[in-house]
Amino acid sequence: MDTNARYYGSYLHLDKVLDAQHPVSFEKGNEPAHDEMLFIVIHQAYELWFKQILFEMDYVMRVFSQDKINDNSEDLNLVRHRLRRIISIMQLLNQQVNILDSMTPLDFLEFRNLLTPSSGFQSKQFRLIEARLGLVIDKRHQKDYYKRTNEGGFSQADYQVITETEQEKTLLELVNQWLERMPFFMGEYWSASTAADITQHPFWSAYRKIYEAGLTEREANKVKDFDYVFFEKKPAGFSEAQLDVLRSHFSPAALRAALFIMLYRDFPMFQTSYQILDSLIEIDHLMSNWRHKHLIMVRRMIGMRVGTGNTSGAGYLEGALNKHYVYRDLSGLSTYLIERKKLPALPEELIKNLGFHL
Repeated sequence: MDTNARYYGSYLHLDKVLDAQHPVSFEKGNEPAHDEMLFIVIHQAYELWFKQILFEMDYVMRVFSQDKINDNSEDLNLVRHRLRRIISIMQLLNQQVNILDSMTPLDFLEFRNLLTPSSGFQSKQFRLIEARLGLVIDKRHQKDYYKRTNEGGFSQADYQVITETEQEKTLLELVNQWLERMPFFMGEYWSASTAADITQHPFWSAYRKIYEAGLTEREANKVKDFDYVFFEKKPAGFSEAQLDVLRSHFSPAALRAALFIMLYRDFPMFQTSYQILDSLIEIDHLMSNWRHKHLIMVRRMIGMRVGTGNTSGAGYLEGALNKHYVYRDLSGLSTYLIERKKLPALPEELIKNLGFHL
């Protein structure tokens, strides 16, 4: 064999990968626990897939960092493709929990105490994924947990990397900027005057009337939500708690653009953009599914005991599940949809720009 030829094992560095599993229970003086090998392999596989997710996100964020993005360019099509790949990976990660579930609580107890104080909480890559997607520290459940460098917390080096990443622009912020640049409400496309007050724009004035007319008696107040979400018009009589529920991480201009894309997604110009927004919503849902599966698994394995990393175990995971949504505002736009047959007619000049150029 040619000694310079590429070889499968050396190309993949399998000597390192396959020699990276060292169950502590098999060390001298401990009682071997068979399922510790499964536990290690599963979590190493998670981390490899996390690495790939971050790699895909690097590309997506580079594209959205551009000052100008051609919606018909290869860049945006590849963004869609990369996001769909992240979705496929997350679907696999959710399925992988089923393999871990083949370990019983008694199997886990054979080596659980040997893990202390390490914990899945200390996964730097998972925190980086959350941070890059747009989950900010102040919105995290029990946010003080995330700033620990004591026992059960992060190493100083990992803490530094996570902190620096949290200070960078997130994918949510970059997508917000991309949506705000959508030009299709500009006066050149509309025969009627487009006043400085966006609520008087021909499209939004017509759309609001159709939306309000379609609300049931019990939903009547939703038009006030509509005015606040899309136009920042504070409804009379709303408490700060009610307003806080409606506040978005996206700007009103970005949400107007996102809703417009969802409404007219059948136009060629919007097909890629819509699929990108839909992918972000799907990623958020899959992250939530992963947390839910993890919560169920932890309850099954340790009940209500404290986690190995000194968290509250299942209690902490349940709080994170309910609070750690990033793109809830995009998925919530379905609240403000109207029937397709009632959509306002668009100006002919705008329709030309949204279709294929002949």
